Amino acid sequence: MHLHLTIMGHRINLKWWLHFSLLGLLFGSALGEVRYVLPEEMQRGSVIGNVARDLGLKVTELDSRRARIVAEGTSQLCALDTASGNLLISQRIDREELCAQAAVCILQYQLLLEDPLQAYSLVLDITDINDNSPVFAAGEIRLDLVESTVLGRRFPLESAHDPDLGTNSIHEYRLSSNEHFALEMSTHINGNAYPELVLKKALDREAQAGHILKISGIDGGNPVRSGTASIHIRVLDANDNVPAFSQRVYKASVEENSPPGTLITALNASDLDEGVYGEITYSFSHMSDKVGGVVEINPLSGEVRVTGLIDYEEASSHELDVQAKDGGGQASHCKLIIEVIDVNDNKPVIEIKSASANVAEDSKPETMIALINIFDLDTGSSGRVTCTISDNVPFKIISEVKNYYMIVTDGLLDREVQPVYNITVTATDAGSPSLSSVKVLTVVVNDINDNAPSFAQREYNANILENQPVGTFVMNVNAGDADDGSNARLRYRILKDGESEASAFLTVNPDTGELFTARLFDYEQLVHFQIKVAARDGGDPPLSATCTINVFVRDQNDNAPAVLYPVQSGGFVAEDLVPFEAPRGYLVTKVVAVDADSGHNAWLSYKIIKATRPNLFVVGLHTGEIRTVRVFMQDDEPKHNVVVLVTDNGHEALSATATVSVVIGNGLPVLSELFEFADESQESDNLTLYLIIALSAVSSMFILLISGVFYFKLCRRGYVYRSTTHSLPVFPTTYYPTSFTDFSHCGTLLNDERYDSFLTTGSWRGDFRFSSNTDTDTLKKRSAAYQKSTLRRASTDRASLKVRPGALHPCYVVK
Repeated sequence: MHLHLTIMGHRINLKWWLHFSLLGLLFGSALGEVRYVLPEEMQRGSVIGNVARDLGLKVTELDSRRARIVAEGTSQLCALDTASGNLLISQRIDREELCAQAAVCILQYQLLLEDPLQAYSLVLDITDINDNSPVFAAGEIRLDLVESTVLGRRFPLESAHDPDLGTNSIHEYRLSSNEHFALEMSTHINGNAYPELVLKKALDREAQAGHILKISGIDGGNPVRSGTASIHIRVLDANDNVPAFSQRVYKASVEENSPPGTLITALNASDLDEGVYGEITYSFSHMSDKVGGVVEINPLSGEVRVTGLIDYEEASSHELDVQAKDGGGQASHCKLIIEVIDVNDNKPVIEIKSASANVAEDSKPETMIALINIFDLDTGSSGRVTCTISDNVPFKIISEVKNYYMIVTDGLLDREVQPVYNITVTATDAGSPSLSSVKVLTVVVNDINDNAPSFAQREYNANILENQPVGTFVMNVNAGDADDGSNARLRYRILKDGESEASAFLTVNPDTGELFTARLFDYEQLVHFQIKVAARDGGDPPLSATCTINVFVRDQNDNAPAVLYPVQSGGFVAEDLVPFEAPRGYLVTKVVAVDADSGHNAWLSYKIIKATRPNLFVVGLHTGEIRTVRVFMQDDEPKHNVVVLVTDNGHEALSATATVSVVIGNGLPVLSELFEFADESQESDNLTLYLIIALSAVSSMFILLISGVFYFKLCRRGYVYRSTTHSLPVFPTTYYPTSFTDFSHCGTLLNDERYDSFLTTGSWRGDFRFSSNTDTDTLKKRSAAYQKSTLRRASTDRASLKVRPGALHPCYVVK
């Protein structure tokens, strides 16, 4: 009983060995090897077998573990469908092209899976089908026979060639019907059968000088294929002897890559005939085109020489039929076997089967980067290969499967230190001399967000001039990030402080870090504020950093001086009394003004711009004290109005005016203390003026130093003033007798209500209080008491302005 296994439309004749093949398949699978038997010439896309099922793998593993079919030194003729696990035909499979006349045609493949790396051997046993017809090398076979040839003489004929094997190869030969010849089979020493023409009836040249026969070669395939050739026989006069070789089989060897013209061997045949019948010519019979381009035989000498490239890897031996033919047409044959000697002429082959051009910098140790297949087409020691990679890289090479190497990580990667690695893979064989191959694998380290942004400084200082419009540029803060791509793309924002509104004072460009004002600033209301700016990268998860911005508002001269005394409101002008006998330099009163600005914008100077009588009064440039320039005369008006201009020291100076009304009275006491104090005060004022002039002269060279010194001198001037006045008696600036009661004619105060005013430096910040009335009879006693009193400072920042009961006042206050 015959069983037939059909694979995709082809039939394979399986007899008793079918169950052995199945057992071999199961046994091979258990050892990590699967063998598939399939016929040649299957259509592309045909299913060879289900690899997943035969190896006991899950179909889902094929995708997750990146399964793939790799071939070593051969073309890829099959492919893996990872969705189903089927092994498919991807290219035409021609057994004769792949394995020529080899009895067994085996293709070796590897099924590779990663994570972890595993390799399974896939063996494809290609069986022959009858896809080739027998072919005679020569369409015509010519024989010269003498008419005296004895009956039964055999004449070897050229065999037909059929690339197929087994039953598909030559099965029989048939000769066309004739009277003189028959066809019989004979066998070469190597076991190959060939036809021989046997003479059955004597030849008669005179009766028939030539014969034409037809020979057919028939194979045993299904369907049967055949090939034919014609035999032309010429009958000649007697040729008694046939050429004879000294041996039926010759063996020779030659190194591969031998240059053309290299002598391989010399064949020798002899013929006992003389003359033309003894002349022997040599030729190859039935030689393929591939072998015909490699060697040739000299037809006269029988020398066999190299004519083309002899490659051991292409064919390790060549088997040739040689024919020796004499001039009479008699021929004999021998076999020549040429062994090719392998030399180390092939460099190792490096094939990258799988490679990740990118690797994350946080990859764990022994993460696979590349899978490499290395082999050498040479044999023996020339085919043994070792593989190494370049030093000083955080990678190493390991091998768990023969001829396959994995490049894995061997340390921590840091893209910020080195973003790209060029790994040099070197494969060296053990031949002499050894040959090596080099391949460079470029690996790019992918960035992860492992670096937070960083500012150049933890704190920045910025200055803003007050009254600048909204949107004014303040400063630019820049942060850096050592990462790459989106991980280094920074966005800036101002952090909100729940207890402060300062975060709303500025805005930030989220891409550039430029800060702009979001409101108007007034130095007199806000001098300094602090915000925090955060820089956040685009990584996942994002990282951030913060810095502190100290913003200082710079003063601008936007406030004019304000006169505190004398009061300039509601049309009211306070009047100051001065005795007619007052000497030169007598202190009449003092203009008190302040400026809400700071620094040099708040430095005030005083100047009389208008007076009832010019050159009668003078005002201190920086003190505001109004003094007499000369003694009063009879023709001087009893009342004088003095207009004082108060100017600050800003770049664009602002000013205010104060109108002082001075009344000259007879009989008022002249207080010598005021005069003496005035001289001393005047000297102190002159000294301060000189210091200011001196300091201004060098301010362009030492602006910061001079600011400190100037501040110190101003403080010292205040200290001198307080020290000087501390020991002076307290006295009324003027005295109003009862006749001057209600001098302003307002009539709101009683005759016996009098007040004294005491003014000191900074008195604009003090309190103004009214006391109870006092009796005029106690004037002299009260005056004596005042002479023993001293000026007192209410506080370091604010001086007091007080009216004490019973004190004499320079003016009546009328509302």
